[in-house]
Order: sequence, then C-alpha cells, then structure tokens
Amino acid sequence: MEIRRDIHRHPELSYQEVRTAGIAAAEVRAAGYSVHEGVARTGVVAELDNGDGPTVALRADMDALPIQEETTLPFASESPGLMHACGHDFHTAGLIGAARLLADLRAEGQLPSGKIRLLFQPSEETTDDEGKSGALRMVEEGAMAGVDAVIGLHVGAHLPAGRVYLSEGPFWGGSEELVVTVTGKGSHAARPEEGVDALALAALGVVAAQQVLSRMTGPSERAVLSFGTIQGGTAPNVICDRVTLTGSIRYLEPGLRDRILDGVRRSFSVADAMGGGSEVVVRGSYPPVVNDPRIVRWVEEAITPLIGKERFIRAEPGLLAEDFAHLANAAPGALFWLGAALSDPREHHSPRFDVDENVLPLAAALLASSAAHLLGELAKPGSLDDS
Repeated sequence: MEIRRDIHRHPELSYQEVRTAGIAAAEVRAAGYSVHEGVARTGVVAELDNGDGPTVALRADMDALPIQEETTLPFASESPGLMHACGHDFHTAGLIGAARLLADLRAEGQLPSGKIRLLFQPSEETTDDEGKSGALRMVEEGAMAGVDAVIGLHVGAHLPAGRVYLSEGPFWGGSEELVVTVTGKGSHAARPEEGVDALALAALGVVAAQQVLSRMTGPSERAVLSFGTIQGGTAPNVICDRVTLTGSIRYLEPGLRDRILDGVRRSFSVADAMGGGSEVVVRGSYPPVVNDPRIVRWVEEAITPLIGKERFIRAEPGLLAEDFAHLANAAPGALFWLGAALSDPREHHSPRFDVDENVLPLAAALLASSAAHLLGELAKPGSLDDS
C-alpha cells in the first residue's frame, strides 16, 4: 500500500514513467530478480530463474493520465494536471507484491521449475507518434521471447470488491482511433456557388457513417462507432475549406475491423463525389483481447481456492480496449478484472477515481498463485497442444 500511494502521488504519463520504473526495478531486484531497465523506452523486464521449465509472464502497466485529480486522498497527486485515474499504480504495486510472494515460494522450495518474467509496461493508455503502445514495443524488443503464457489483471473501480471476472475467447474490444479530413474550397458566404463547403460535406459523412453499424454489421455483432471532435472553419461568413474529425471504432470480433473501416471510408467519399475530398487515417490500433481457454481454466483453478467459487464470475465481454492484446497475441494469455469498488463506486478516467486499497494484497496473491500453477501445468507434456 505504501508503494501504491507513493506512485499515486507522483503520476507519470506514457513513456515518461522513469520514477515509477525505478521503484519497480529496485523492489524486484531486492527480491532476487535479474532486472533489465529501459525496455520499450521506460519499461522494466525482470526474471526469477528457478531452473529448466516453462516461462510465465506477469504484466502491470505503469502510466497515468492527463487528468486533474479531484479526490481528497491524503496521497493525492502532487503533479498538477496528472493523475492515476485507471488504477495503474495499483497494478504496479500488486505486481511487486506478487514478485515477493513468488520469490518466497522459490526460497521455500514450493515454486515449480521454470522462470517467472515480470513486465512493468509503459504507455498502455496511448500510443506514440508511430502509433505504438508500450505492449507492442515490449513485444518488438523481445520481452515476450520464450514466454509460454502471460497473465494480467485490471482493477475494477466499478465492480464489487474481491470478485474476479473472467471468460475465455474475445474479452476486451479492439480499438482504432480515426482521423478524418474533409477538404473543400473556401469562398465568401454570400457566394457559396464559388466554393465547396467542407463543413456540410463532413456533416453528410458523419450522418452516413452512422449507418455503417446498423446496416453493415449483424444484430449479434458487437461494435461501436463514435466521433468525438470536429474542427473547421475560420469565420461565420466564410465557406469552410477544411474540416478535421477524430473518432474511434470499438469491436469484439477481429473480422469486424476492416468491414467497419471500409464503411467509414465510403461514408466520407460523398465529399469526393461532390467536388471535395476526404481521407480517413487509422491511428493507435489495439486488437481485441482474446483469452486462451486453457489459460483461463488454469487461472480459475489457481484462484478459486483463494476467493471461493461464488466470487469467480464468468463475465460478459465488453468493448473497453487494452493493449495487453499484443502480449496475448505473442503467447497464450488471459486478462481478468479484479473488483475493488468503494461503497461509492468510481468511474475509470474520472477526476474522482479511487479503489478499495484493501484488495491490493489479494491482487498480489492472485497473480502469484496463477503464475505458480501455470508453471506446473505448462510443464506437463502436450499442455498447449491444440488436441
């Protein structure tokens, strides 16, 4: 809890988590892990070697958000305009706790043979100028090399404390950020025939795009298309020559992505047909998180004795996005929710975000128990065979 509060006081944005990474590196090094810093710019990869066997990775994200904290916590953010409003301080501290528990198991001779790899990941909340999040950069820099399974948890400020929510298959949605540019030709508002109104064309495109989900996807397919900003024009009496819109699509089934993007591009092509132009650029792609059925089963076996069957919930998938998906594409994986709601539940990405800190030791125990159990299961012949 002290570590979590320290990190909460000093939030750092994506790819700037230098102080947070330093704390994580120092803590797990003290627990006996070999440590590599500066992975994916500001990430940390640490490993506990317990002889020949499989490798299980545990992941925690470290970045904060550009939000001004409005809680009254005694350990509230001391950095103006920055806040841990999604629980990544909780994740980082929880993984440090799990690292200590696993080191204790090894010292007691109770940890199955193999390796535990810790991934303290930067930049889950956003991508860099190349459109790459921290998980993708960690994969590209070899952090997942040789990993047989990967596990992560996400604290849920909206979910009852102490309950675990998990299911196999698509669990979190894929996400694409869109930047749409509509171009026209400026003119005086009194002579609109001399121009091409980009603002009107953009409006037509937005309306047409709303038909994409209702007419290009089936009733059982899960997807969302939203536009969040629109900017254009210079004066009330000038025909607008350029409009920029930003938005996002969320989808559960991987095959929906290309279909929706094609529909959005065709929706805005009305601008081209009416003398203007349009361009749709995809930025910051997160694929869906697909939980491996075998890893889900083993995680359930590991954590049910800790929480009881009644607190293990087979959850419905949702359209929140998580770049853990890149890790789960590199090795079989599972990401689960751990409920930590206060009596007054808070929203993620809210200035008043907070969680029940008493759940933090359970987070550490769930991760450690899952990792130890997976080492044992993965060592069995044919454990990950499709058959």
